Amino acid sequence: MQHKVIDTDEVVIRFSGDSGDGMQLTGTLFADASALYGNEISTFPDYPAEIRAPQGTISGVSGFQVHIGSGEVKTPGDYCDVLVAMNPAALKANAKWAKPTATIILDTDNFDEKGLAKAGFKTDNPFTELKIDDRNLILSPITTLTKESLKDSGLDNKSIIRSKNMFVLGMCYYMFNRPMEYTEAYLKRKFKKKPQLIDANIKVLRDGANYAANIQAIPNTYKIDPAPAVPGLYRNISGNQATAWGLLAASEKSGRPLFCGSYPITPATNILEELAIHKYLGAKTLQCEDEISGICTAIGAAYAGNFAVTTTSGPGFSLKSEALGLATMTELPLVIVDVQRSGPSTGIPTKTEQTDLNQALYGRNGECPIAVIAAHSPSNCFDAAFYAGKYAMEHMMPVILLTEGFIANGTEPWKIPSMSDYPAINPPIIDKCDGPFKPFERDPETYARKWAFPGKVGLEHRVGGLEKSPNGAISNDPIVHEQMVARRAEKVKRLANYIPEQNVLGDQEGEMLIVSWGGTFGHTYTALKQLKKEGFNVGLAHFDFIFPLPKNTAEVFSKFKKIIVCELNSGQFANYLRAMHPDFKYMQYNKVQGQPFIVQDVVAAVKAAYEK
Repeated sequence: MQHKVIDTDEVVIRFSGDSGDGMQLTGTLFADASALYGNEISTFPDYPAEIRAPQGTISGVSGFQVHIGSGEVKTPGDYCDVLVAMNPAALKANAKWAKPTATIILDTDNFDEKGLAKAGFKTDNPFTELKIDDRNLILSPITTLTKESLKDSGLDNKSIIRSKNMFVLGMCYYMFNRPMEYTEAYLKRKFKKKPQLIDANIKVLRDGANYAANIQAIPNTYKIDPAPAVPGLYRNISGNQATAWGLLAASEKSGRPLFCGSYPITPATNILEELAIHKYLGAKTLQCEDEISGICTAIGAAYAGNFAVTTTSGPGFSLKSEALGLATMTELPLVIVDVQRSGPSTGIPTKTEQTDLNQALYGRNGECPIAVIAAHSPSNCFDAAFYAGKYAMEHMMPVILLTEGFIANGTEPWKIPSMSDYPAINPPIIDKCDGPFKPFERDPETYARKWAFPGKVGLEHRVGGLEKSPNGAISNDPIVHEQMVARRAEKVKRLANYIPEQNVLGDQEGEMLIVSWGGTFGHTYTALKQLKKEGFNVGLAHFDFIFPLPKNTAEVFSKFKKIIVCELNSGQFANYLRAMHPDFKYMQYNKVQGQPFIVQDVVAAVKAAYEK
């Protein structure tokens, strides 16, 4: 059979297997090699929800999807061109994501009677049962081939079997003409103290590529050219890592040392871990015994003059609600990062949703408005975290930053910026006072109070959850209370004078406006491009600033006949817009499945709304 090298603009590969099969590492290495080669990429790690589900079962399947292209790539792809399934459960869980033209690579060593039964197959032919007989099925005894490759390595049988992910990675590198030197360099770094593992992994990687080159089941390979790029230094970055770096950048620009008090929780823990690495930048991290102590230590650090941060996900965010009121009452700068996941309660902790918006907007006792910002992509988490810190410190108030599991764990290329391109952060720090110090005397523009650190002579003042007068004295006066409530609310409202106006992508006016927020940007933007290509009169307003909304929001809405709000919840942002801008009618497209949007479903929903 004649070998063909086919040029293509993009391809989606999904690696799947048991949670011990190394699919997350396999996908990450494939993505990194593609990014270093110059492709645009977007990734979607899909972890099992249980810590250790029974091996070989559907609930234990771990997946990693990567979309690579020679042009703009904003999503990890709807359906895959290549599916790697290391066992029957992985095939059953992921066959629905394989395109009709897909190639499916299978480790036939695991497709025995026991493996099929664990996965819940009713027959001994899973391909007919799943109706995928027409796919290009590459049936390879990957485990056996890995054992043969490493039979003289001196490794124990368990270590040899764990290397099978490198064999299948080698097969994929051959199929897509990926360079191996990046992965080989990674293996040399990772196992520099265990040279035996370096040699074994490199050998099995190359043997996988050689096997793929010599079997007739892979007649064609594919070439995806590098994407045209703006000159600069790039790296592949996850949302959690970008969030941590954005917080560190805000600390640098403000001159205030960063303190993060947090309690580990999926999927936000990586932010705390990343910050802990950077002690040399002045970052202090404290892993607390619970969520409440996490935020309370951060508030104490803010009082002492630190740029204070606490990180969590939905369940932990709810535990922090009382202390959020304390941060609001004391008017201290604090960034609260909520990496949203499926709920309520424990829910599906490794899956993504946008279901904490109501909690962020309203989840506190009393009149307690807090600014809310949302990041829209893995790399955008850097900017979102930076500006959350800037607004918190300059306006002397807590700021909630919403990200999501999908963008927190996902990765994309990021052009490393120069810090000179970012604005200065100027907290209203006061060192001395001519007359009596009034801790709640406000800047006439921002309504922010001064930041007086403890130990400053003449600036002594009382802090706490009890209501205060502008002079800082505890007050039970009903009029004073109402005035202070109004002034705290006005301070948050005035943030609208400092955030960017809302922009619109696509048509600037006309028939249909798509509205989205947070991590759905890649999907709604890709849907917009497809709809425009098909001739629809449509624009996209994607909101990064939730509360307060940009000042021109009503003006943007007024230019379109119809508005459809797309979000990964039951309609929380749509209902919020109804309250804030009731003069407009809002249609909805919602998904609450613990999974990101499918672009084609968004396109179909907009078309249906367009025709109404």
